[in-house]
Amino acid sequence: MCAACGVPTHVPVWDLDEGADQAGDVQRQPAKFAALRNGSCRPYLGGAALAMMADNIEHVITYWVLWEKFHSSALTGFEVISHWLPFLLLSPYFGALADRRDCRRLIQGAQLLFMAVSVSWGVLFATGTLRIWNACVLLILHGMAGALWGPAEQLMLEDFVGPADLPSAIRLNSTARSLGILFGPVVGSALLLGLGPVKGIFCNVAFYLPLTVLMARTKFTGHVRHGVAARARIGVVGAVRVFREIARDRVLVSMIVLAGLGAFFIGAAMQTVMPALANDMGTANTGTAYGVLLFANGLGGVLGGLLLEGTGWLRMSVRVALWSTAVYGVSTVAFAFSHSLAISVPLLVIGGVANLAALSITQTVVQLLAPREKRGQIVGVYGVGANGMKIGSGFTVGMFGALVGLRWSLGLSAVAMCAGTAVVAGYLASGARRARRENAHAQNVVT
Repeated sequence: MCAACGVPTHVPVWDLDEGADQAGDVQRQPAKFAALRNGSCRPYLGGAALAMMADNIEHVITYWVLWEKFHSSALTGFEVISHWLPFLLLSPYFGALADRRDCRRLIQGAQLLFMAVSVSWGVLFATGTLRIWNACVLLILHGMAGALWGPAEQLMLEDFVGPADLPSAIRLNSTARSLGILFGPVVGSALLLGLGPVKGIFCNVAFYLPLTVLMARTKFTGHVRHGVAARARIGVVGAVRVFREIARDRVLVSMIVLAGLGAFFIGAAMQTVMPALANDMGTANTGTAYGVLLFANGLGGVLGGLLLEGTGWLRMSVRVALWSTAVYGVSTVAFAFSHSLAISVPLLVIGGVANLAALSITQTVVQLLAPREKRGQIVGVYGVGANGMKIGSGFTVGMFGALVGLRWSLGLSAVAMCAGTAVVAGYLASGARRARRENAHAQNVVT
């Protein structure tokens, strides 16, 4: 048992090689595709993939209708902000809810909210009564549903498989979500063109149902293995207290910062720059180039999850998280200045693999190191970094791009992310050196 975090030492937590003694070295790697062998986790992964696909289908349909009706650039910007702002402001609160409530009901609540928003869009489209103000309300509610879903999902994954196989569950869940992101635009476009926006958005409701029904049938609550944190605090004061407690743990802070670096400097902006970059790839058909780039961007996450889970090439360690974040940054810099489709596609795939590795490792380490009674809250704080900070990419890439060009803004933002990763590495290394000095001093005192 690890004295620092209360995690069994056979669980792959973290290692900086020199500092592996702080949280236990790796004794056993999880079995390949371990989460898929779990009868409770396997259907969840399928339901999550469908729900994430529905999330992206809704974006495709609603964003098209909103542009056709209002032609508002300001509303386009608000679409991005409204999606990620709830993650930024409410993730710690929803994490505290996950600590003390039945996570099945929270996930059901999130799915029902998704469905209610889709139905509301359909009614407004069908009646011709859509206005900017009610579009803004629905966009915010959609973002809130995603923020509510996140922390409860992570506690459910650990409840399904236990700490030893948690890395596999998180990695495969990220892969399932990547599948939803990959196929969402394809299915959304097919529904939009084949059925029209009204029937298409109503059909989208069905994709949320499997996960909603599954949560009514599973025995796991997110707390079966470890119980409910009855004293978890909810509110601004509780969230600030959690932030202060996290600040004492260099590893937790570093994992949250690493996730936040990718979100803030690149985040959701990658897709927004694709049309402009596709137009400059030297191909005869810009639309084809755009589609290929989007597909490659989504394929990286899916392929990354399958490769990492099936090969075990990368260890579950802080060192690998640092290198994965750096590779994501370097590949993005190269992509930003590439004018060749043949070069850009593999760069996007490499970046997708590296980003999935970084996010799955940082998420796993945070969950394993977080104190049991505050795990949901700390997962919520992680959500602030990994998701809420994506709002920043609208400034670092989008608005900055208006001044220097999108290629330069994306490239410089990725360079800044790499620099931040180097700072995090130095911060961890200095902590490891100090720990070694303290251990050496303690041994000298004893002898």
